[in-house]
Amino acid sequence: MAYKMNARNLKKTLDELRALRKETEWVEFKVNYINRGKIGQHISALSNSACLYEKKNAYLVYGIENETHKVVGTKFKPKHYKIGNEELENWLARSLNPRIDFKIYEFN
Repeated sequence: MAYKMNARNLKKTLDELRALRKETEWVEFKVNYINRGKIGQHISALSNSACLYEKKNAYLVYGIENETHKVVGTKFKPKHYKIGNEELENWLARSLNPRIDFKIYEFN
C-alpha cells in the first residue's frame, strides 16, 4: 500500500485482505504456524508472486483463519521470536538471498 502503515492503515489493509474471496499468490493467512525456514520461504515466494502479478506488496498475515478469514489471533509474536540471540526480522533480512525488503507489523 502506498500510505504510511499506522494503526488505522494497518486495519484498513487487513480489512481489504480479508475481503478477498480466498488467499492469493501474494496473500497468505496463518494462525500459529511457526517454522523459521518456512517463514523465509513464504516471504520469498510471496515476494516473487507479487512481482509476477504486478503487486506492490505481498502479505503473510498471522491471526487470520484461512478458510473464513475470521480474526482469531495468534500466539506467534514475530517481534519477540529469536533465532539464537538474533531477532527473527534481522535473521530473515540477513538470510534471505536475494535480499527482500519486508517489514513486520504487530497490532491488535
